[in-house]
Amino acid sequence: MGETIEKRLSDLGVTLPAAAAPAANYVPFMRTGNLVFTAGQLPLKEGKLQVTGLLGRDVDTAAGKEAAKLCAINILAQAKAAIGDLEKIRRLVKITVFVASAPDFTEQHLVANGASDFLVAVLGEPGKHARSAVGTASLPLNAAVEIEAVIEVA
Repeated sequence: MGETIEKRLSDLGVTLPAAAAPAANYVPFMRTGNLVFTAGQLPLKEGKLQVTGLLGRDVDTAAGKEAAKLCAINILAQAKAAIGDLEKIRRLVKITVFVASAPDFTEQHLVANGASDFLVAVLGEPGKHARSAVGTASLPLNAAVEIEAVIEVA
């Protein structure tokens, strides 16, 4: 068939972490039929929040893109926990990217590219997705970015 998702991750120097446990009364993912919905994923690495603050005030766009990539890595970790094997991903349907933004920050779409570009690099054609990029006043734990996903699986 070609390169596997795990091989592409390895080629990019990415090792998926263990899927983060929920921090309150919710589940980290929900599968219904052939769809997996992830809870919002923060820019965590080794269990620690990596990028905090508001884009356009405390965080620049480049750091925001990196935060979005970390969120995308955590989405894949949740997908693997949900389905066991990333090769069962048929299509990434949609991601919603929440960007903690200063009032005059208007580059949410560029921040979101950090996740979109990474997910397409890892998943190939099935990684192309619909997307919303939304500016918000704040996010949990002062995270700069939070992303949720809808994934079609086998």
